[in-house]
Amino acid sequence: MTKLLEWLSAFIALFSVWYLLISKKVARHFVSENETLIFYSPIIAVLLFGIYAATVVLYRVFTFNDCEEAAKELRKEIEEAREDLRTKGFVFKNSDR
Repeated sequence: MTKLLEWLSAFIALFSVWYLLISKKVARHFVSENETLIFYSPIIAVLLFGIYAATVVLYRVFTFNDCEEAAKELRKEIEEAREDLRTKGFVFKNSDR
């Protein structure tokens, strides 16, 4: 099952429960007491999801690690590739090295 299908099935399940509560076909006593909360619950859910998403993105940005070792290895591989190309006759324009 793809992520799209997982999200769609969860959305459809939640929407159908919300619609049953709004249409007052189930739990009439519960609905009459909490009608405003039930009516605005999709908006509240979207806001909470937005806060969660922003928090996750910011957390991952703040905890992003630099890999000095990987950067050195990549620079070394680039230099090796340049030397290999030079031996094959390639001429680099505007080369600092």
